Amino acid sequence: MINYSQNIKQQIHTQTQQNIIEEDICFDRYGDLTLTQQQQQNTNRNWIKVCHIDQSTVGNNILLRARIHNSRIQGKIAFLILRENWYTIQAVSIKGDSASSQMLKFIGGIPLESIVDVEAVVAEPNFQIKYCTQKVELQIKTIRVISRSASKLPIQIEDASKKIVDFNQNLEYQYQNNQLSLNQRLNNRVLDLRTPAKQAIFRVSSGISLFFRQFLIEQGFIEIHTPKLQGYTTQNDNIKNFKLKYFNQDAILSQSSYLYKQMSLMGDFDRVFEISPVFQAIHGNTNRELCEYTCMDLEMVIKEHYTELLDLTEELALFILKEIEKRFQQESKIISQQFQFEPITISQPIIRLTFLEGLKLLQQSDIIKHPITYMTISELKQLGKLIKEKFGTDFFIMHRFPREYEPIYVMPCKDNPEFSLSYVLFLRGEAIASGNQKIHHPELLSQQIQKVGIDFEQKRGYINSFNYGAFPHGGCAFGLEKLLYLYFDLKNIRNSSLFPRDSSRLFP
Repeated sequence: MINYSQNIKQQIHTQTQQNIIEEDICFDRYGDLTLTQQQQQNTNRNWIKVCHIDQSTVGNNILLRARIHNSRIQGKIAFLILRENWYTIQAVSIKGDSASSQMLKFIGGIPLESIVDVEAVVAEPNFQIKYCTQKVELQIKTIRVISRSASKLPIQIEDASKKIVDFNQNLEYQYQNNQLSLNQRLNNRVLDLRTPAKQAIFRVSSGISLFFRQFLIEQGFIEIHTPKLQGYTTQNDNIKNFKLKYFNQDAILSQSSYLYKQMSLMGDFDRVFEISPVFQAIHGNTNRELCEYTCMDLEMVIKEHYTELLDLTEELALFILKEIEKRFQQESKIISQQFQFEPITISQPIIRLTFLEGLKLLQQSDIIKHPITYMTISELKQLGKLIKEKFGTDFFIMHRFPREYEPIYVMPCKDNPEFSLSYVLFLRGEAIASGNQKIHHPELLSQQIQKVGIDFEQKRGYINSFNYGAFPHGGCAFGLEKLLYLYFDLKNIRNSSLFPRDSSRLFP
């Protein structure tokens, strides 16, 4: 009797399923793909990117993979907004021969941010589409879920994409207008990176590295790769090192590759550059500093005067800035929709002033009352404003800095040893690059090392590289994140770092 009852129930269940399939004529046009199905042999189908779907593709059958940015069911129509990078397009499914009520219910139940494969026909919409980048419409034929997102997201993409109308440097500051705090963004960085502004920012970041590399290769430089594990300090004592144990030796993480760039020049590579991470153990969470950042630096032989290096650095900076403006117009527009900024202005010829000339400008404006040998960050920003008012430029160069605040390896000025052959490039009143001619005489370098009390043995290999015939030389270094942050006035340098590291953040 029990077995007979179970058989009856099984027959009823089977018949019910058959009835559902018979009623759902579209059952094979939607669903979740299993991992096994996703690993089938390559079918060589033609995939299209959302950005390439426009009026020229109307009438075409297309296949794309995208995220579900938004969805709603309205009567007998399912509306989707599909997103790939920052490009969005409307897709519709209308109940009828091409979509059953079950299919519409399935589409409406797919969580936002899920990844789907969609086969569709490109069509002209009945009404103007306002909220998508693409102005045509997709009529869905099939939709397959590749990966379902969690139904509840820790932050919403729409919230993370809102215009920043107020900004507080406190990373945990809770805004009154539902604006996300910077910590909320960084704690959920993967979702924050999906916003249009972040997509644009890091495409520009990629471009800056490309422009730096392109310019220098055309100028006869070669790219090198130097150690990031070092057995001695490479900078002055104002910045602490990250110390670690290297087997049975003490080591640090590199703060700069200048030492190995110099040694490479002594190995007869007369022009070298590197794009690499560097590390500085800075405590505190300011808006302009990171404990790990990307350094774009170069070193070159000098034939007659250090202005050869200064001139090349100026040309390089201008090339990068002009290429950003020329080649990233769309990205700049997208970034400005979230981070409001004034486009930079550059006057010609480029303003160059000595440290003393900059000091004089500050004294004339009563910003500084007495002669000094060091300018604070605040004073430099005010100098940037003065130069913008006087010369109409956001970009300028200051050189011949007092030697007492420069690293020990910087060459002193011949006419006044109290000053050095050093320079800094400024954008919006903050430094984006610094450079100098370096001491290539081993005796003078040894004297400098002993004068400041650095262990000579730690520097012996470095100094010895100049004992076998040393070229006069110098170099400079750009901070990639700093340049990006200042160009677009991103409020906080963490917005220009993919996964920023500061004194309180090691994850994600």
